[in-house]
Amino acid sequence: MKNIFNSADAAQLVERINQLKSNSPALWGKMNAGKMLAHCNVFFEMEYDGTHEKPNFFMKFILKMFVKDSVISDKPYPKNGGTAPAMVIKEEKNFEVEKIRLTNYIIKTQELGEAHFNNRESLNFGVLNKTEWNTLFVKHIDHHLRQFSV
Repeated sequence: MKNIFNSADAAQLVERINQLKSNSPALWGKMNAGKMLAHCNVFFEMEYDGTHEKPNFFMKFILKMFVKDSVISDKPYPKNGGTAPAMVIKEEKNFEVEKIRLTNYIIKTQELGEAHFNNRESLNFGVLNKTEWNTLFVKHIDHHLRQFSV
C-alpha cells in the first residue's frame, strides 16, 4: 500500500486524480466522478473541517467493533459495498472543485506527516496509529480511483 505521508506516494495519488475526467465512466457503483471525489473528501472533512457530527457513544462503539477492522485492514473494499450514511453523496457536485479539494487534502495530510496522525483520535474509530490513518486514507482513495480506471 502507498503511504500518504511519503511525498512521492502522495504525488502519485494526485497524479492519478488529475487523470480523472468529469465524464470518466465508473466500472461499478452509482456515483459519477464528481460525487466520487466529494465522497473521498468526507474522511478528510471529518479530520480537518469539523463539518460532520461526532457519533454518539453507541454508534461509535458499533463502528469500532464492527466497521473499523474492514476500513483499516489491508483487505480491499468489495465492489458495490455498502456506504455509511454520512458518506453518501446525493446531490450533484462540481467536479473541478471536488478534485481541487481532494488534492489539497492529500497535500495537507502529507505535509502534516505521520507524527501528526500517530495515536490521534478519529471521529468514528477512536485512536488510530499512523499506519491505520494511512490505510484509512489511501485504501479508500485507491478503491475509488480504480472504480474510475485511474
